Amino acid sequence: MSALITTELVALDADLGHDKDAVVRRLAGLVAASGRATGADDLHADAMAREAKAATGLPGGIAIPHCRSAAVTQASLAFARLDPKVDFGAPDGPADLAFLIAAPEHGDADHLTLLTALARALVRPEFVASLRAAGSADEIVALVQDVVSPPEAPAAPAPQTTGGATAAGATAPTPAAEPAPTTAGRSIVAVSACPTGIAHTYMAADKLTAAAKEMGVELHVETQGSSGSTPLDPSVISQATAVIFAVDVGVKDRDRFAGKPLVQSGTKRAMNEPEVMIREALAVADDPNGRRVPGTAGAGAAPAASGDRPSTGSEIRRWLLTGVSYMIPFVAAGGLLIALGFLFAGYPIVNTDPTTDGAQSYALNWALNNNFFDLPGDPGVDYLRGGLLGYLGALFTVLGQAAFGFLVPALAGYIAYAIADRPGIVPGFVVGAVSLTVGAGFLGGLVGGIIAGFAALWISRWKLPTFARGLQPVVIIPLLATLISSGIMVVLLGRPLAAALEGLGDFLNGLTGTSAVLLGVILGLMMCFDLGGPVNKAAYVFATTGLTAAATSGPLVIMATVMAAGMVPPLAMALSSTLLRPRLYTPAERDNGKAAWLLGASFISEGAIPFAAADPLRVIPSMMLGGATTGAIVAGLGLELRAPHGGVFVFFAMSNAVLFILAVLIGAAVGGVAVTLAKSIGRKPAVPAEDADLTTDLADDPRPATAGPGAPAGRPAH
Repeated sequence: MSALITTELVALDADLGHDKDAVVRRLAGLVAASGRATGADDLHADAMAREAKAATGLPGGIAIPHCRSAAVTQASLAFARLDPKVDFGAPDGPADLAFLIAAPEHGDADHLTLLTALARALVRPEFVASLRAAGSADEIVALVQDVVSPPEAPAAPAPQTTGGATAAGATAPTPAAEPAPTTAGRSIVAVSACPTGIAHTYMAADKLTAAAKEMGVELHVETQGSSGSTPLDPSVISQATAVIFAVDVGVKDRDRFAGKPLVQSGTKRAMNEPEVMIREALAVADDPNGRRVPGTAGAGAAPAASGDRPSTGSEIRRWLLTGVSYMIPFVAAGGLLIALGFLFAGYPIVNTDPTTDGAQSYALNWALNNNFFDLPGDPGVDYLRGGLLGYLGALFTVLGQAAFGFLVPALAGYIAYAIADRPGIVPGFVVGAVSLTVGAGFLGGLVGGIIAGFAALWISRWKLPTFARGLQPVVIIPLLATLISSGIMVVLLGRPLAAALEGLGDFLNGLTGTSAVLLGVILGLMMCFDLGGPVNKAAYVFATTGLTAAATSGPLVIMATVMAAGMVPPLAMALSSTLLRPRLYTPAERDNGKAAWLLGASFISEGAIPFAAADPLRVIPSMMLGGATTGAIVAGLGLELRAPHGGVFVFFAMSNAVLFILAVLIGAAVGGVAVTLAKSIGRKPAVPAEDADLTTDLADDPRPATAGPGAPAGRPAH
């Protein structure tokens, strides 16, 4: 294998320009001049495209612009010691050491491994100091070759695992000074990944590892990089107290970590503030209301080999869930604003105002033509208020309808974004708006977003001349992908999808009696199956998209059914863990149960995830039973809801708040009793009766307590 760096690729104390573009261009010129790239311009363009995604400046005066490029014929390192320094976006100022890491577009694994070895060496202060002190290009080449050449007899374990108990080979014991009690016995898992998978991935992992070692925290890092991955053992994940995602791209097999306390940021923050991220991970592990990894509880116990490509079904699910996750804030904001409009002005506020000859609704007419000094008068319509309340209601309604107008475009836009990254956003948003224009609604958004994403992805892979590459992301992709996707929607798909949407609406409006109860049971089961996962989200989207055209009762009943069923899991677990049989739960689970009362009342189904992650076979079926009960009651009674979120706090948007809350309480009672019975059969209490008081006293003890049978394996009970 030829050397990655030669003296021809080294420039010492050189003035390569006053900005990073100039420096990268000069370094790319060194690579091309040495015969390792077909052209400096192409390599420079690819490196700057990578630079546009995230700055490559690192603390300590280092910059590592890097890329994979079709122009590179031989993996290379170009180095410059800069004078003057140049800003590469590091938090502590400009850089005086710059490495251009140039990898072939389809580089072999050996070369990529050597490139990542250099990236990892750059976090070692002694190596960086040697680069600054070197007196010749030959010294630089020798220093680099020493760190990228694999040792002949590696004796130490992989550096991704650290901790006081596992750090073997220390020559002298470190003074037992600073392992704080809150870190003793704690285990954290982390994943690092960046778009190129060469530098930031491994440097973030090493920074976290070094910081964890100093803090006395056991840390296991999975690097998802170009030179292969280091998949974490499922038993290590199950025993982890918390998870750190230091990623600039999606995490592979994310469901393995479902329910774990989560801290997430880009790789740059992990390199700049590793100690802060570890402290945040320890803190979120102790916070019952802290962020958790979403997804199916307990999924991914046996992940596929990390080198495997995700299945087509997994990819489709990821695309759709990305669109839904970005769409939901529009739904929540718009729906709650409209609900407030109904509260202040009355439900007829959305009806057509006859004084406008049918051109505008009361809400739009009052919002445009009145103000706080010229309030609308009494319209003479039952249940519709004028005056200040009417004007406020009109404002809220118009703003909510405007937010709802982005629902389908956001859905389509971010589905396309999940497929093609940023180039997919514009054609996705446009095709979503077009689907509304042709009456295809959310079905058009789903289909159109996928078409737009693949169109943008296809065009982004075109090999264009160098002079056209700058136009590709800002002109060529948006223009052509929009023409393709929106043209297909107007010419081919719009009418069939509009007809399908109309048929679905007619079907829902025709549901009565037994068929309505059956639909309620199905929606209730879906809402409680994976607690915020794809099945839950599918039911929620099915309900919320109906609100955009809720002129009939069918969509309003479905919205009420979905929200009521989604409130059941946290409330059922709160009932079981705090009132029915607290001794079946660890102190940490009882704390989660206290918080779950408010989470359930607010329609946050994820409040039950910690319980489901610890004991999925008992918890999830019990929650589904409670949700199905509530769903059947709400749908059977035909209760309606005009708000997409808020739980009991949007009582004013319910057709009958008393019956709605009663249905939720009945389902929570069924689920709570079911999970209590399931946990009681053949199991000892997590807190023996004779030790109950002692365990309560120890709940605040900083030393790790032994996890009870209901807690995740290896996770301390706090």
